[in-house]
Amino acid sequence: MPKKFSDLGVPQWIVEALNQRGISEPFEIQEKTIKDGLEGKDICGRAPTGSGKTLAFGIPLAAKTKASKPRKPQSLILAPTRELAQQICNELRTFSGKRTVFVVYGGVGYGPQRKALVNGVDILVACPGRLEDLIEQEELNLESVKQVVIDEADRMADMGFMPAVKRILDQTSSDRQTILFSATLDRDVEHLKKRYQRDPVLREVGEKTPDIKQAIHTYFVAKKSEKSKVAADAVKAIWPAIIFCRTRHGSDRLVKKLKRFDITAESIHGGKSQNQRQRALKNFSKGKVQALVATDVAARGIHVDGVELVVHFDLPEDHKAYIHRSGRTARAGNKGIVFSIIQPDQKRAAQKMQARLGISDSIRKIQPGELTTLSSSSNARNHQGSGPKKKSQKGSNQRKKTTQKKSSNNHGNQKPKSKNSSHKNQNSNKNKSHKSHKSQSSGNKRKPEVKPNGKPNRKARRAHLQPIKR
Repeated sequence: MPKKFSDLGVPQWIVEALNQRGISEPFEIQEKTIKDGLEGKDICGRAPTGSGKTLAFGIPLAAKTKASKPRKPQSLILAPTRELAQQICNELRTFSGKRTVFVVYGGVGYGPQRKALVNGVDILVACPGRLEDLIEQEELNLESVKQVVIDEADRMADMGFMPAVKRILDQTSSDRQTILFSATLDRDVEHLKKRYQRDPVLREVGEKTPDIKQAIHTYFVAKKSEKSKVAADAVKAIWPAIIFCRTRHGSDRLVKKLKRFDITAESIHGGKSQNQRQRALKNFSKGKVQALVATDVAARGIHVDGVELVVHFDLPEDHKAYIHRSGRTARAGNKGIVFSIIQPDQKRAAQKMQARLGISDSIRKIQPGELTTLSSSSNARNHQGSGPKKKSQKGSNQRKKTTQKKSSNNHGNQKPKSKNSSHKNQNSNKNKSHKSHKSQSSGNKRKPEVKPNGKPNRKARRAHLQPIKR
């Protein structure tokens, strides 16, 4: 079998761009699909999360896409979530050469997206909702689209996007190439395949439930009032971790509770603005927070390497949701741990799900603090007890904690500095002063100065009420 991208017919300029990133040998799904994609064949691919699907469909698109006219892209990639769409765009830009790649999704303003479309986008990555909005506003036209990729097609169906996907495909060129990728090929995906693909080649990689086979599955039975403490103990044992809740409110509430147990965490869900979601994902990927608390909508949208632990804080709705959540760890051949917190009245439902997933014999009951012993990763063991600690004081001390964490590198390699350092305590006033000044300048507001006795300076207070001179 081919061992290099050039053996698959990939243009040399793309091969060189991949080599600069240290990517020289294709994954299995890439070996099986890139040549078909370059030949213009329709592809129906099934591959697990983290198997390298983005390069599998991205390389043929970058090689075949031509320069586009304003508002008329040549290639289109549909993704179910904002995070996945953004990550696909970022990946393609690293090897797309002269071809312009841009992403559109909801939750942000229309201005930059309209401007980019007017300037011309060759490869457009989009979420269905925002794409239809822009089409309705006549900001773009899909009649020139010659290549279409539908990524995470099963997730599209789960989120109710199939009607929109069909409406979008109906507007593209009739002689287009259609590439479809999915973790599972269920009824909805099969219908999409029959209606919109012409003699597609079927390419499958791995088992149908690969994420279940790769991870170590564990559980613990706890009362509802004890679940937050159990989750905190699990994260203290091994992190970075992604914790899944059913609702947005539950996610935000859990973040607050975790902080009381000295766990740094942020939430990500559909109720957050795109800037908030990107900030939370960036902080998590850089190791600035130990846990990312997410809803099911993010189960397919979070693609972060090195996630050591997935916690099912709320029991998944069904076995498919369990697979999608658990797929955030044990990616690309790496090991990972899945930890389910089960309430006493959920035991029967959990047992049925375990039986359907085929893990009844392998799943084990374990104390959360013992998770470290199951991990084969030395980085995970180094994380035990080394997470950023929350101070008992609020306000400026918490900001100081953030400043301390910035000095650490990516998660898994560095331990945050100890909070017991007397030198840091001596410099706390400097840190508070520096942070206060920074927040004032960013908000364009001047706050009253404080005298040593703790009372605000009267002149400064009056000055605070005056308009700023520029």
